[in-house]
Amino acid sequence: MMLDSPMAIMLRGLPYFARAADAQIEAMAERAIRREFTAGEMIYVEGEPSAGLWMVERGRVKVFKVSPDGGEYVLRIFGPGDTFNDLAALDGAPNAASAAAITAVVAGVIPTTAFVDALTADHELALSVVRSLVARQRQLVAQVEDLALRPVTARLARFLLEQVANPALAHPSVTRALIANHLATTSESISRSLRVLESAGAIRFDRHTIVITDLPALRELAQ
Repeated sequence: MMLDSPMAIMLRGLPYFARAADAQIEAMAERAIRREFTAGEMIYVEGEPSAGLWMVERGRVKVFKVSPDGGEYVLRIFGPGDTFNDLAALDGAPNAASAAAITAVVAGVIPTTAFVDALTADHELALSVVRSLVARQRQLVAQVEDLALRPVTARLARFLLEQVANPALAHPSVTRALIANHLATTSESISRSLRVLESAGAIRFDRHTIVITDLPALRELAQ
């Protein structure tokens, strides 16, 4: 397989593999599988065997857990260029959460054995993956802190600030209900908090789109 194949090009464009040797990109591309999902379709289910490391080529994906009473909590939202199910891809354990397509999705999956083989052969790639996992761990710690210590309006303000850095979170498919599931609250609370942010001049509405109008004010409200 040549390095200009669609799968190899996608791998090379991912932050995970930006410094990977060409030989490892080629090896993973040969063993990767490209999949398509319709909006709302499950990609994998918590507790089932892991297929490997997933990569988003196109569309939006939510990774979530379901409570005993059937409530959904969205852990993360991923878009083009993101990888997910990293831990299960590294240790071969069952999926730690479920994943579903928010929109139509095109994604690739690298089997665990292929991913681990590449990490073993390429130390620079292994270090890059470690750095990415550390960054995600820090995000999870901040997320837990938000849920425990900050009111809904502050959590929402912080989420909107994340959208500035991560366009996947600003996609129209990320509805108020989805944001509510991510922030462990209700759609009604999100609507009330949006009105608070609008009254403070931090945001405005352009039809169904939220536009940040005062970034310093939004940062202050996020504290």
